Amino acid sequence: MKRSAVLFCILLLSGTAGVRAQVAPSATGRHLSVTAGGMASLFQPDFQGDWAAETTPASPCYSISVCAPVANTSANGLFGVGAYVDVRFTRWIQIEAEGRWLRFNEFQHIRQDNYLIGPRVPIRSFWKATVYGKALVGYGKMDLGLYPGLCSGVCEATGRFTATAFGGGADIHLNKRFTFRAIDAEYQYWPQWGNSSLKPYGVSMGFGYRIF
Repeated sequence: MKRSAVLFCILLLSGTAGVRAQVAPSATGRHLSVTAGGMASLFQPDFQGDWAAETTPASPCYSISVCAPVANTSANGLFGVGAYVDVRFTRWIQIEAEGRWLRFNEFQHIRQDNYLIGPRVPIRSFWKATVYGKALVGYGKMDLGLYPGLCSGVCEATGRFTATAFGGGADIHLNKRFTFRAIDAEYQYWPQWGNSSLKPYGVSMGFGYRIF
């Protein structure tokens, strides 16, 4: 009887030690992960090639005037491609970086690129989807098309501008490695653009791959 009790205690202690050995790695496992992906985008550039003389009040821009671009909804949405990298340190500490090149369906040679980075916050997870929000900052590069300035004929104007962006979307996990970015909506604000501000906005869709 005593031998049986001793044997039972030894087995119980061995099982407890084994459970602890299994639990310890999961508690201290790494949380860092990196996902890289590509996307297709459609954006409203908020500019359709209108210029006005820098006078008060503004007057039409002629070749003898010093002109500034005028923000206005464009009839031509810009299409383009982009890339993103999501770095997850913990559930609540995540960073997203993105680059986007809007080069298709141009109107009067108008195009936009942007390079942004900032925090990404998961809002809710259900089924295989994760809904997230984000707030990014960086800069945008823009070809503003034809500028009626003081050069022979017309000139093409370009610029680089500070940009912020707010948005969110939903990632669907296809398996342990691949995700489908079902939608990513983004509203941008360029605070100093010409003599005003610019407010591009658009949506993107793509796929991501978890590197580790």
